[in-house]
Amino acid sequence: MQLSGVGPPLVTPFDEKGDVDHDRLRELVAWLQERGVDFLVPCGSTGEAELLTARERARVVETVVEAASVPVVAGTGHPGLRETLESTRAAAEAGADAALVVTPFYYEHGQETLAAYYREVAERSPLPVYLYSVPAYTGVTLHPETVGALAAEPNVVGLKDSSGSLGALVRHRQRTDGSFTLLAGSADLLASGLAHGAAGGILAVANLRPETAVTVTEQADLAPDRARALTAELGECHTAVFEHGVSGLKWAMRERGAPAGYPRTPHRRLDDEARATLRARLDSR
Repeated sequence: MQLSGVGPPLVTPFDEKGDVDHDRLRELVAWLQERGVDFLVPCGSTGEAELLTARERARVVETVVEAASVPVVAGTGHPGLRETLESTRAAAEAGADAALVVTPFYYEHGQETLAAYYREVAERSPLPVYLYSVPAYTGVTLHPETVGALAAEPNVVGLKDSSGSLGALVRHRQRTDGSFTLLAGSADLLASGLAHGAAGGILAVANLRPETAVTVTEQADLAPDRARALTAELGECHTAVFEHGVSGLKWAMRERGAPAGYPRTPHRRLDDEARATLRARLDSR
């Protein structure tokens, strides 16, 4: 399964009590699809997946699949193999099209261990597997050599690279062929990533500015200067919002009228000062 274009890593709307708000989640799927996104990614880092129980993850994926008319790539990665496989099977049963599997974290693992882990996941997964490297959250980086070796596995179909390094993305491309899908995970690298062989992006800020992200992918070849300018806007927006983490993103989305819900503890809602600061930064763009 080859993805392309923009896939927001969906926020998970919680109600004021901290429970998953499935009605609002369905509304969010519709809101994003109306704005042209190409696929959806529930239960990723932006979705507060590590704060969801296994049952909640499965139900979130099920709700998104039921509401979506575009492909759904479910985040199913955990620190251990058993949990990852259980989550991947549950996503398959819910109807997901592919699995996004983050590098195992908490314990330190070398590249050979990571490669062996992903091979076992791929061999036993009922879904096509996308690798996911996000060192800012996990402290773990998938090296291009490791990605190149794993790309030879029949059920490993792509990579979301959230290293923030264009050089890393270029090296990933050099070690893989066109059948292996590279997806940028950093908003400020979308246009340059597309120019260097990425097929699209899974971008947190696409929850807030889906139209802009979609326009970048549409204009990358036709109007590269415009694509670069819009990518810079996305990067600035991401920086402003994520000074306050997921709480900042959800607040900004609610300000736009998007059904984002509230963050789950230990995340905190923005106080008056933070809201005023973020509003001023977003209004200036």
